[in-house]
Amino acid sequence: MNDNFKKNIIWQKHSITRTKREKKNAHKSIAVWFTGLSGSGKSSIANFLEKILFKNGINSYLLDGDNIRSGLCSDLSFSVIDREENIRRIGEVVKIMLDAGIIILVSVISPYKYQREMIRQMLGKKNFLEIFVDTPISICESRDPKKLYKQARTGKISDFTGVQSVYEIPQNPDVLLNGTDLLEDNSKKLIKILYDRSIIPFLRTN
Repeated sequence: MNDNFKKNIIWQKHSITRTKREKKNAHKSIAVWFTGLSGSGKSSIANFLEKILFKNGINSYLLDGDNIRSGLCSDLSFSVIDREENIRRIGEVVKIMLDAGIIILVSVISPYKYQREMIRQMLGKKNFLEIFVDTPISICESRDPKKLYKQARTGKISDFTGVQSVYEIPQNPDVLLNGTDLLEDNSKKLIKILYDRSIIPFLRTN
């Protein structure tokens, strides 16, 4: 952006703040960031968790990596540079949703450590919960409803994470989930963590 334009951009303060929205919602906002290989179960766990939150009157939204790439990031490839821009854009959307006072569930591979750290810094540590869904690649490939692993291994697609492109395993995630466990069990763990952190006011899991 031209520097002259930047000088004319001034952040507008609004009367209704995040704190007021959280008070009205009767729960706090946070970004629950699911990372893991394609087929690890990120979206399934996030979707199951959101159903519990919705049933209990919690305002939430699930941002799925494929859905984001179908619209907001449809102009990006899977190169390293474009992957970084994809994550940056998602982070900016999450910042707005945090201010709206809701819980944002983000399901995106985010394969590189620096990308996830960039988001942590962008949102603030207290606003970011990194969930690593740890699933053996053999299990991910056996699930593979879109046959992406098969296409990657036969050269039909390139830069696929876990095959041609590296996935950097989180060394110290906030939460480690076993992607082969039941969706209900993994969701219970997350509900307890959100409760223990005073994000939500209940422990019901159904």
